[in-house]
Amino acid sequence: MARRLSEHHRTLRESEVFLQDVTREGSFRVALVYPNLYFVGMSNLGFQSVYQGLNALPDVLCERAFLPDDQDAEELERTGRPLGSFETGTPLRDFDALAFSVSFENDYLFVLKVLRLAGIPLRVRDRGPRDPIVILGGAASFLNPEPLAPFADLIAVGEGEALVPPMMDALLGASDPRAGLDALAPKDGFYVPSRYEVRYHGDGTVAAYDGPGPVVRQRGWPGKMALPQSIVLTPHTEMSMKFMVEISRGCPCMCRFCWAGYNYLPVRGFSREEIVGRARQVRAHTNRIGLVSTAVCDHPEVDGIVDDLAALDYEVSVASLRLDDLTPGFVFKLADTGVQGLTLAPECGSDRMRRILNKQFTNAEILDKATWIFENGIQNLKLYYMVGLPGEDHGDVEAIVTLTDAIRERMLAVARGRGRIGRIHPSVNPFVPKPGTPYQWLPMEDPRETDRKLQFLRKAFGRMPNVDAVIKSARTGVAQSILALGDRRVADALEIAVERRMDFKRAGRDAGLDPGFYLFRGRRRDEVLPWDVVDNGVSKAYYLRELDKSREERLSPHCPEIQGCIRCGVCVETPNPFYALPEKWKELGVPPRYLRVPAAP
Repeated sequence: MARRLSEHHRTLRESEVFLQDVTREGSFRVALVYPNLYFVGMSNLGFQSVYQGLNALPDVLCERAFLPDDQDAEELERTGRPLGSFETGTPLRDFDALAFSVSFENDYLFVLKVLRLAGIPLRVRDRGPRDPIVILGGAASFLNPEPLAPFADLIAVGEGEALVPPMMDALLGASDPRAGLDALAPKDGFYVPSRYEVRYHGDGTVAAYDGPGPVVRQRGWPGKMALPQSIVLTPHTEMSMKFMVEISRGCPCMCRFCWAGYNYLPVRGFSREEIVGRARQVRAHTNRIGLVSTAVCDHPEVDGIVDDLAALDYEVSVASLRLDDLTPGFVFKLADTGVQGLTLAPECGSDRMRRILNKQFTNAEILDKATWIFENGIQNLKLYYMVGLPGEDHGDVEAIVTLTDAIRERMLAVARGRGRIGRIHPSVNPFVPKPGTPYQWLPMEDPRETDRKLQFLRKAFGRMPNVDAVIKSARTGVAQSILALGDRRVADALEIAVERRMDFKRAGRDAGLDPGFYLFRGRRRDEVLPWDVVDNGVSKAYYLRELDKSREERLSPHCPEIQGCIRCGVCVETPNPFYALPEKWKELGVPPRYLRVPAAP
């Protein structure tokens, strides 16, 4: 590996603090790859959780690898040296398997860039028996794996905690890694794309997948898996020596644009005792802890967890907070631990748009809760918004400005009495319809119209004191949408972009992709969608009902607090749909949505 990159890796390794022992021996060698920079990869809790899981297995040696920066990549290409692992610099092509953790569409190109820098053929069909098998996992595996399918020997569909042990059992038990694919192909959660042929209609839509059938995504269950947590602390990430721990998984709100809300059902939580116990064990290494969840405030024991962490003298941070579950008491607890900033997601500026999206709170509630935040001494507030949403008009975009300014006025009213003024940080993104949501059939808004809205917001926020806005371009949304909604033919554009070192838009033209086909047409309700190869458990009938209710501006209830629910389909197949994990939650009166956990097979 190139000298500069080796020295950079050594410096990073010397700054790391391991919170668990890591095996450095094993007959099966896996390179766990995050297809982005070290700074980004080591901030990702899913990546660290899989690293923990692989290293817990006997006979498995797991090392990490990351995308090098542009200067290091140029040196590798100039010298002809292959990209190596982070720990030892071993060439990636010498491992038995490369396991990529892919969370975001924008990292798809980087998957191929890592393969090229490692000297591994990009496509499965071009690899030989001496090449490592390439495994893809992460959120992309059950969102829409098809744009990456021609490059993957195996795609692990679902949550890593449920997939890593059976996957490694099969690979360790086989005569060689490729023989292990034969054992995994029939199992739920494992997609071997080479076993599937895609047929297309004359109009370009998918006619059928000829193969074993949809791959059923797999889920991990508290009590049957290790608590997802940081295994390595490092100052060289956005989290900078912060211990991250997942307190719950899934969200009951069923927001119609949110793929995570549907694809991480059912809601599952980890116990207060386990979370706080682990935090106590690592306290000697850091005083900073981050609670990770799609619905932090919905955890039934979150107040007690924060109390316990405060007693350990932790500075506590949380992910984006759900407004409808936020209480003055919880805000006070966070402020008392030293939190100076929080993140809220109004998503839009009008109550009408929130009814369309199934966001069950109003502008009045947002302003009340923002006031709680400021009155408790938290000075800075980040706000997430989207534009280009279904049913949106210019009045809804103007409402984003009005709401943000009203929040700013609440901040100033509190700050004047204290002599300290904070900042409001709006973050605005173009809306991208996502697979696995009720909006998967909808077209994306014309980027020219989206750009007009974004430019209006740039000017409006630019005139507001104490407001620092980050506003993305509609062009970034176009590339992301093609990767999110594309089929296997998008792989040609990815390959061209990497091989010819050009941007994805130009590569798409050279590959003959029509952006309008993927982005700007409505999909038929009976159309076979590229991501239908994955079964996430939610029925299409449910998605379509939610799409109709969105058009009618009608709200749907949260994941219902009843036993044996069959509304969306995730829990229909459950043979024993109601038992508590942990048992004491029944005594606490925890809603059944937390307790509806399938029995062990």
